[in-house]
Amino acid sequence: MPESERVAAHAAERPPPPWHASAPAAVADTLGTHARLGLSAAEAAARLGRQGPNLLRRRPPPPRWRAFARQFRELLTLILLAAAVLSAAVGDVTDAAVIVAIVLVNAVVGFLQEDRATRALEALERLAAPRALVVRDGGRLALPAERLVPGDLIVLEPGDAVPADARLVTAAALEVQEAALTGESQSVAKEAAAVLAPTTPLAGRATMVHAGTVVASGHATALVVATGMATELGRIATLLERGGPETTPLQRRLAALGRTLVVVCLAVVTLIGGLELARGAPLAEVFLRAVSLAVAAVPEGLPAVVTLVLAAGLQRLAAQNALVRRLPSVETLGSVTVICTDKTGTLTRGEMTVRSVVTATERLRVTGAGYAPRGEFLRESGGPPVAVGTLPDVARLLGIALRCNKATVAPDAAGAWRALGDPTEAALVVAALKGGVEAGDREAMVHLEIPFDATRRMMSVVVAAPGGRACLESKGATEAILPRCTAEAREGRIEPLTPERRRAILADAAALAAGALRVLSLAYRDLDEGVITVQGGAAAERDLVHVGLVGLLDPPREEARDAVARCRSAGIVPVMITGDHPATALAIGRELGLVDGAGGTCSGADVDALDDVALERTVGSTAVFARVTAEHKLRIVRAWQRRGQVVAMTGDGVNDAPAVRAADIGIAMGLGGTDVTKEAADMVLLDDNFASIVAAVAEGRSIHDNVGKVVHYLLACNAGEVLVMFVAALVGWPAPLSAIQILWLNLVTDGLPALALGLEPPERGLMEREPRPPREGVITRGRALAIVFHGTLVAAVVLAGFLAGWRGEDDPRAVARAQSLAFCVAAAAQLLVAIGCRSDRLTAVQAGFFANPRLLAAIAVSGLLQVAIVALPFARPVFDVGEGLGGWWGIVAALAV
Repeated sequence: MPESERVAAHAAERPPPPWHASAPAAVADTLGTHARLGLSAAEAAARLGRQGPNLLRRRPPPPRWRAFARQFRELLTLILLAAAVLSAAVGDVTDAAVIVAIVLVNAVVGFLQEDRATRALEALERLAAPRALVVRDGGRLALPAERLVPGDLIVLEPGDAVPADARLVTAAALEVQEAALTGESQSVAKEAAAVLAPTTPLAGRATMVHAGTVVASGHATALVVATGMATELGRIATLLERGGPETTPLQRRLAALGRTLVVVCLAVVTLIGGLELARGAPLAEVFLRAVSLAVAAVPEGLPAVVTLVLAAGLQRLAAQNALVRRLPSVETLGSVTVICTDKTGTLTRGEMTVRSVVTATERLRVTGAGYAPRGEFLRESGGPPVAVGTLPDVARLLGIALRCNKATVAPDAAGAWRALGDPTEAALVVAALKGGVEAGDREAMVHLEIPFDATRRMMSVVVAAPGGRACLESKGATEAILPRCTAEAREGRIEPLTPERRRAILADAAALAAGALRVLSLAYRDLDEGVITVQGGAAAERDLVHVGLVGLLDPPREEARDAVARCRSAGIVPVMITGDHPATALAIGRELGLVDGAGGTCSGADVDALDDVALERTVGSTAVFARVTAEHKLRIVRAWQRRGQVVAMTGDGVNDAPAVRAADIGIAMGLGGTDVTKEAADMVLLDDNFASIVAAVAEGRSIHDNVGKVVHYLLACNAGEVLVMFVAALVGWPAPLSAIQILWLNLVTDGLPALALGLEPPERGLMEREPRPPREGVITRGRALAIVFHGTLVAAVVLAGFLAGWRGEDDPRAVARAQSLAFCVAAAAQLLVAIGCRSDRLTAVQAGFFANPRLLAAIAVSGLLQVAIVALPFARPVFDVGEGLGGWWGIVAALAV
């Protein structure tokens, strides 16, 4: 038996050890893994096969038969079945059979629509599955969290959701939010080296991290000790059980509309029934027709169609790299009036490149683009490439850039260089490699890391220095580093930092930023005080020696300028909110068309100086906010909302999460975003591209439009049928439609055409309209008038067809012929109304007659079914059709068109 299988079999025979009471090396030995290299891919696959995926057990879905039975819970459906029983009781078996058949077909259609919508939403849920950074065979790779197994070595960064229970191996300033597990509201400090008592309670296990918690700050590696239901979270999995399917506000409004229609239609149907009874019609016939008309008048299939339309729209959004996590969000998406977006990776490519290096005596330009370490260092004054090794300050600067760093770059299988980690840090690594600075073993060199945070705006590491001493090396914003410096490096010497040199360094940083470069300062200090603890490390960031500046460029995305222009034409205000230097942000804003002239910018310091009322006035004239913190972003979003705007907010880091959650539509970056931000967001961008946000807004508008078109179509058709029966009863005519015919019309027109209409492609000029008011109902005043107009038009042509076939004769054959003619005119007219409902702004030709082939196919199929039941001799008696129409088909076509 292989060693790993022997260890696993032995572990299965006894309870798991108290992992927090074991040292990392002992945990690795027990799990049959390596504390630095992790598992091999083959061993991980074998364990996954034995132990199953890292998932909490979910409540099994209801059986399909129960979902099918749910289709029969509607009141009107139950009344219809009662009508079938009544028909059978009075001897009309054919009518009873047809009613039952139509009810079954309606149930099957509703079941299939719900099933398809559910599957579409499940597919979207799978797209949103969390991922984890894991070390296997000594290399890092990102995997779906469900593929983790005990023994895996995972890497944790700020903002990551901890994917499984794990024993820490290394930890640098690690703090974890454990409220979901322990109820502790404050972040909990963690450490790797300690060995705790076996009886330590869950909340005190500082050497452990658990599934369902979130990394607040710091970095760590940890060995997975439990997955799925074996985790602490698995033991209390009832806390995470999901409720029923989410009901959107739109669906609730439609349900309220349906209830109103039921009341109105029942009143009208009762009136029609009373008129027919007064005219002497048989009670059983009147009851059956009244029930059929009530069922036809209320679009009971509308919620299922709307759910399917929403799900199909969300699938189209996913295909455009926008994953909407919550169904209600799609309704708000179409109403967005302001998009607050980060710059890096969203408006820009997110591939940083060092372009400039400035020291006390050198000004260098760096060639090459992307993450491939190919390029040269050239003096700005001209001349041949220079060797970095001959420039001590530049060599020292690149060494700091390489060590004070968490990113790595490496070629993929296709030979393209990729970055793993922060793009800015990756660019610094690439610059160091271009200069010939060897990477070495960073883990062996770095004794301590003081992670970056938004307050200090810098990062430091303590590294080994020659002679057994240590050195603190820092990088960060010039405004944060320079005040901590008392000296600067000049040609390998250390000289005092004079006020003149401080002003010169700040001027150099401003000049670089004015050229749309992101500017960082790098500095160091030799340490004399010995070992620095994690808690006291930040206090050592003083008396630094300033080495130089680096300027990095993140070029704008080519499609971002067009997306900004589309926003403006759609009545949407694009706003850049970034932590970069104001000059850098302003330069990018001008290039993208966000800013005209010199104004339109505001810094975080400016925001601090404004109260809420003043900020509310300011945001309306500000297109770029720079050097902002999490609190600033939250205030900006709320200021826009107080102005009555519907705000979308993008974010990627932990500090973006409050503003993302507060926005009407929170948007997280799928590639570079943290798990915390994704969890707070309503939508995740799979490509981190601003153009995808604009495309998603367009799709949101289209989805809402399509729902309105479906409602318009169904209500217009149903209103037409009710008006036909009401007018006929009022003037004393025979009933133009029988009960079976009404039910058939309800089936043939409310099914495929309505669904196909909900899949209508976006209209031309969709993003040239003003945003839809967020509180606007499904049926606006204009749409209500259009519904009444179309319903009246349908009723008029049906009554005209009935009158043409009847001519006032007492002959039952004339009445039967007139009913058949009215039946076919009603079907044809309602099918053609679907074409008229495609747009309330464009004609069918302007909208592209063949732009929605699904609708044409649905009309063709439904039309052929209608022709078949009239043309086929065996079907005529079933649907109360006396004879074939023969030459009357021309009248049908003329009236319907």
